[in-house]
Amino acid sequence: MNEEKILSKLIEHDERLDRIEQNMATKSELGALSNAIDKVLVIVQKLDQERIFTYKWISRIEGDIDRIKRRLDIA
Repeated sequence: MNEEKILSKLIEHDERLDRIEQNMATKSELGALSNAIDKVLVIVQKLDQERIFTYKWISRIEGDIDRIKRRLDIA
């Protein structure tokens, strides 16, 4: 009876290990994922910087428009 229980547990553990191995990522897969995430982060950082510069540019243009309107006495 004890041997059957041990064998049953061994089989159960083997099956669990097989499932774990199937779901594990390899070092190369993790490296590829890390590289992809790094590329996305660089793109996001560039977009954030562009957003800041665009906001400043729009603010300057709005200021120019306000000055022009005051000169032309439109507003």
